[in-house]
Amino acid sequence: MRPLTLIRLMLLVLIVAPVGRVSAQNGYDKKSSRNPHGSLNIPCENCHTNTSWKPIRGVPEFDHNRTHYPLRGMHEKVTCKLCHTNLVFSSISTRCSDCHADIHRGQFGSKCEDCHTVKGWEIHTQQVKQHDNRFPLLGAHALAECVDCHKSEAVGQFTGLSTACLSCHTADFQNATEPDHKSGFPTTCEVCHSADTWFGAKFDHLKFTGFALTGAHATLECTACHIGGKFKGTPADCYGCHAKDFATTTNPNHVQAAFPQQCQICHTTTSWLGATFDHNQYTKFPLTGAHVNVPCNSCHVNGQYAGTPTDCYSCHTKDYNGTTNPNHVQAGFPTSCTMCHNTTSWANATFNHNNTPFPLTGAHVNVPCATCHINGKYAGTPTDCYSCHVKDYNGTTNPNHVQAGFPTDCSICHSTSTWANAVFNHNNTPFPLTGAHVNVPCASCHINGKYAGTPTDCYSCHTNDYKGTTNPNHVAAGFPTDCSICHNTASWANATFNHNNTPFPLTGAHVKVPCASCHIGNVYAGTPTDCYSCHKADYTGTTNPNHASAGFPTSCQTCHTTTSWQGATFNHTYFPTNHGNANGVCSTCHTNPNDFSVFTCTNCHTKSQTDPKHSGVSGYVYNSVNCYQCHKNGGGGG
Repeated sequence: MRPLTLIRLMLLVLIVAPVGRVSAQNGYDKKSSRNPHGSLNIPCENCHTNTSWKPIRGVPEFDHNRTHYPLRGMHEKVTCKLCHTNLVFSSISTRCSDCHADIHRGQFGSKCEDCHTVKGWEIHTQQVKQHDNRFPLLGAHALAECVDCHKSEAVGQFTGLSTACLSCHTADFQNATEPDHKSGFPTTCEVCHSADTWFGAKFDHLKFTGFALTGAHATLECTACHIGGKFKGTPADCYGCHAKDFATTTNPNHVQAAFPQQCQICHTTTSWLGATFDHNQYTKFPLTGAHVNVPCNSCHVNGQYAGTPTDCYSCHTKDYNGTTNPNHVQAGFPTSCTMCHNTTSWANATFNHNNTPFPLTGAHVNVPCATCHINGKYAGTPTDCYSCHVKDYNGTTNPNHVQAGFPTDCSICHSTSTWANAVFNHNNTPFPLTGAHVNVPCASCHINGKYAGTPTDCYSCHTNDYKGTTNPNHVAAGFPTDCSICHNTASWANATFNHNNTPFPLTGAHVKVPCASCHIGNVYAGTPTDCYSCHKADYTGTTNPNHASAGFPTSCQTCHTTTSWQGATFNHTYFPTNHGNANGVCSTCHTNPNDFSVFTCTNCHTKSQTDPKHSGVSGYVYNSVNCYQCHKNGGGGG
């Protein structure tokens, strides 16, 4: 090498070397261009040589594990360019889906790492366990490959698959022949099959059909009831399978006897023979007493069971007709034998008169039957006292019952213990005796021994008292003749009048007002009940405000109360008193203090304000009366 060439080379090294260091430290080459790798904070010489930018060093001094994406598993052998497709290394994504195409078409989202690892694409165990959340992999399912259900990973469906057995086992269901499932079996395979094995299916006949297999039914072949392999619609009642047994039975003949077709009433599933019939549970006629040992054909004549009567008379007609002690027919006895007889014995019948509409009490208990039942006649015997005691009623003179018009209901005063010593409880009449009435002699009200039709109102007996009273004069005052309004039976004097029982209750200041203040000249009838009639002077003389000129209504109670005439309040019904700038000041709208029927809206709502807001409103006129027609509550139109 010539000296000149060597000198030039040394100068070149001195010039280039600082530039190289700047590039390594600052990330760009001031002489040429910026660092193509972006903000890569490592010296250039860790990867490049001073000969050229390419090729890079055979073993670059770069530890990928110190980045936010360490290389593990199969990623360790992948060349840089497969992931870093451009020279700006920091712009590469760390998501699997950016490098690996999603053959599952987004069914599982974009997080491949939920199922896969960097060791390979095989599914890792943890994610398979999540299968239990929707469809646990039990029994034979645990050994199945994913593709057995999720056909072809690249185009198969993984999410939203049906969990019903039939969705995978349709062919098994359709091809089953022992028995033929298509003959009406349910498509819910789990009813009979388990996940362990398809064979050895078990069927809970009670749970899924409601028909328990008990006794002889438990050992029958299915085809004994399910003829021709037909399962759907099989009858669950005994007669459906045992119609022939029912029709051919002769001991007794079920058809002729019209026995019910509910075989379970007499038979059991253990054995068809040895049937028993419980007369007490299945009929309306329990067998008691002598009936227990009576042969069936004594009542069920000629083997006839249906329609057998349950009343005594139907079987015991001869006994009823032939009885002479007493003669039941002649006496008109009822044919309900149970009134006197029982099933233990036909003889020794007893009759409890208390079970009839006329119980025997007091002296009636020992009266001979023939005294009331004349000539052995029982039917139609009257039960009222008067029918037997007419002579007693007509012959009584203390008092004379006929003359007094006493009722013929003897029980009002008499009892069955004794006819004498009758007592009369006036409180059982429409006029109970109270107060001073208790000690008044009967003749004072019942004149000349007359009882029927005696009036029960006070005035009929106290007419003279009413007319003669002067404090106050009842007649002149027009008082009602209902004395009970003020008087009571304890004493005629000291009458009290409860004004609250009238159409005008006294409240507030009215309670202490003297009667004469309202009832002028002791006139009570026709006294007005409206406020204005008594308070007309108050109404016309009021100036704050002037009621008359303001046109206030004469219904004083609208603003005033009976507690005090002062402090009146007015309910401004529709239009709020706090509207706009009013703040409860009446004169804001009612500008005429002498006439509150006059009001104005236009003092506050100017025409220039309202006209633009009513553009297009039909019938709009700018005046207070028209404003109120639409704005009665101070708000929007309406």
